[in-house]
Amino acid sequence: MTITNRAFTRIVLAAMALGVLLLVVAGIAAVFAAQNNRLRAAWVVHTFEVERQLDHLTIAAEQLETARRGFLLWHRPNALTNAHARMRDIPHTIDVIQYLTQDNALQQVRMPALRADAQALINSAQTTIDREQSANPALRAMADFSTDASYFSMQSVRARIKAMYAEEERLFRRRTGAQDNASFQLYAVLGVVGLLIIIIMGAAFWVILRYTADLNRAQDALKDLNTGLEGAVAVRTAELSRANEEIQRFAYIVSHDLRSPLVNVMGFTAELETTIEPLATLIDRVDAEAPALMTSEARDAKTDLPEAIGFIRTSTAKMDRLINSILRLSREGRRTLLPAKIDLGEMTGAIRDSFAHRIAETGTAIDVGGPFPPLVSDRLALEQILSNLVENAVKYLKPGVPGRVAVTARRDGGRVVIDVVDNGRGIAPGDHERIFELFRRSGVQDQPGEGLGLAHVRALAYRLGGVITCISSLGEGATFRLSLPQTLEVEAREGAVR
Repeated sequence: MTITNRAFTRIVLAAMALGVLLLVVAGIAAVFAAQNNRLRAAWVVHTFEVERQLDHLTIAAEQLETARRGFLLWHRPNALTNAHARMRDIPHTIDVIQYLTQDNALQQVRMPALRADAQALINSAQTTIDREQSANPALRAMADFSTDASYFSMQSVRARIKAMYAEEERLFRRRTGAQDNASFQLYAVLGVVGLLIIIIMGAAFWVILRYTADLNRAQDALKDLNTGLEGAVAVRTAELSRANEEIQRFAYIVSHDLRSPLVNVMGFTAELETTIEPLATLIDRVDAEAPALMTSEARDAKTDLPEAIGFIRTSTAKMDRLINSILRLSREGRRTLLPAKIDLGEMTGAIRDSFAHRIAETGTAIDVGGPFPPLVSDRLALEQILSNLVENAVKYLKPGVPGRVAVTARRDGGRVVIDVVDNGRGIAPGDHERIFELFRRSGVQDQPGEGLGLAHVRALAYRLGGVITCISSLGEGATFRLSLPQTLEVEAREGAVR
């Protein structure tokens, strides 16, 4: 089974899709594991913070007791300042500890007793300092030492801090274990993610190798096919060129051969016209001198014959125009294209000037909007295309609305797009392709024409390597968009046409 087998391809794609889905799930799990690990680490840090505050409280209590005794013994002012600072610091530290242990009910139960013992220690120190600062401080201080309760308060504070510290140590061991488990889970999930990435990349690399191998085989087969196909294409192109030349010659011969009998018909029609007046005079004379010899058919011929000759004249004139148009199309199909640099602004300006008389009659404004991109193409063919489009825009105006025609161009990659936009009567969407066919027209037929102009335009556009399309709706004007290669390749186009 090769990689081009549809069932195998579907299986591979399904497996890769499943791998990607598992990778997404594993990624989500990794995110949750990382969040859990971060939370466990935060609890460990929280325990450290509680222990740090308990240490700070222990140090503050010891410093208070040391400062009290130092003041009693040496009466130093810095000892008194230190004692007052510790008296302020101890309640604040207890408040911090109570806030930090809100998550632990057991610690919260111990807090009132700890606060009471710490306050007793502070009160004892304050009483000692107050007595020391009163009259006869030596006797009062010595008496205070004999009955001082700060020793027992200090021991109680130490015991309660020790108990709370032990609880935090227990929580630390439990939270550290939970953090280790969370870290293990995170690393495990990351390992799974990495393994899935390796598997998916390996599968993708394997599929790419298989596809590359099949692609190389297909390219080799295609080269072999192209080697034989080039000859077939060359033969087919030559056949098409000969067929196209035959069609051109056939159109020319048919049109040329049709002209001979048409010329005869037109000549004999002219001779018939010269006989009408003498014949009418004869009929009038017979009718006046010998009415018995005159028949109704003869009288009718006097009026019917000029009318019939007029019909013949009109039909032969129309046929002559059609033949001339076909001959013109045939000659354009055989003409060799001559690429040249074209200034679109100059060309469209000249076309506008050539319709000056018609523009003045209809009150139409033609706007040649620049700047125009550079273009290399056949000047005569492009001029015929734009002249025909501008002429149609001026011809098919919307009744009662001043005509507005705009010619613009822009570069689109390696092509030049030319738009001829008008505000005329518009074209129904169903007729957008029909109007480019030979002898086909759309809308109200109130203007002269045989329906060859746009067919000629499309034929010329094809010869120039381009396409022309119509964008329009009834009553909303029309846009004829011509797309041409920026540089006409003569050999390629002539090979395609001839």
